[in-house]
Amino acid sequence: YGITGTLNMADLARSIPTVAEADRGLLHSAAAILATAFLIKAAVWPLNFWLVPAYSAATAPVGALFALMTKVGVYTLLRLWTLLFGFEAGASTLFGSLWLVGGGMVTMVFGAIGMLGAQRLTHLAGFAAIVSSGTLLAAAGFGQPRLTAGLLYYLPSSTLAVSALFLLADLIDRWRNDGAHQAPHEQGDDAPFLSPELVPTDAHNLDDNEQVLVGRVIPAATAMLGLSFLLCTLVITGLPPLSGFVGKFAMLTALLNPLGMGASADTPPSPWSWTLLALMIGSGLLALLSLTRTGIRHFWTSHNRTAPVLSVLEGAPIALLLGACIVLTVQANPVMDYANSTAQALHTPASYVHAVLSARPVPNPTSAPPAMARPETP
Repeated sequence: YGITGTLNMADLARSIPTVAEADRGLLHSAAAILATAFLIKAAVWPLNFWLVPAYSAATAPVGALFALMTKVGVYTLLRLWTLLFGFEAGASTLFGSLWLVGGGMVTMVFGAIGMLGAQRLTHLAGFAAIVSSGTLLAAAGFGQPRLTAGLLYYLPSSTLAVSALFLLADLIDRWRNDGAHQAPHEQGDDAPFLSPELVPTDAHNLDDNEQVLVGRVIPAATAMLGLSFLLCTLVITGLPPLSGFVGKFAMLTALLNPLGMGASADTPPSPWSWTLLALMIGSGLLALLSLTRTGIRHFWTSHNRTAPVLSVLEGAPIALLLGACIVLTVQANPVMDYANSTAQALHTPASYVHAVLSARPVPNPTSAPPAMARPETP
């Protein structure tokens, strides 16, 4: 406010290009301080030390809502930076973009390594949220409309899947641990299915002494948990055919063809683009390994285990979240059209600035002069 004389976003976008060079350093410092608050919320490394312990300690519904709120930081950074430091910001054009790209990439690496080392489902979900936030931040830093469109498509699908995984984690842990807070092998020194000498035990033979597997009925609740976990895995890792694949494919295409298919022959991808492309593929692979290992540990089990008991109120939110991902997949064309239009509007904010600054303020009714008293009639 001390530099521009306003806090109105549209007025800031108009004033920043005309800021004196002597004051521009102070302007950038203030913007960096503001960005730090949103980067903490967006869980960028190294400011994300709080996320996994906090989200895993919360109850499942709260963790799912927190996963939604994490993307508020990403959205705010995208909204402010495209408006205030876009291509119309003069000497401040794309200020901080390399920091966003670099911070997002490091966050992706940190989250992927965390997923690989996570043992608890809630920790795995927390690191998955970090990977998706890093992907979005790195993509936002490029300032490319086509990449932003893919980002906008990927944002809701990844958020919905991570929220569903938080809800699933509570149900799966409760089933696997027979209602206890910790699994039996976590309460002692033994490992599941292994003796102290790390030799498979006969008591936990996964194929039940080679009994016939055909014709066994999978309990409906177990099938629901397994199918939901599979759908979460597909979306989070970006595997086809669900919306996670569509969003990642759109971003990868934009990285390789920043000007569009057939129009980028003279504009090869930058080293930053190749790095983000490799990290997106690599983080997806590590996430797939982590989630596959977790699925094997939780769902490859003896048929003598008691079937989970689920209520409709517990399964309905998961079904709604994953159903929304399926809807995003089926309606990918109109959703991508809307994302492209939104991205173009974000990167060309002139119409927004004009609409806000040309609006006439409505006077406050309480500040209007009192009406003249009507003369009394005889």
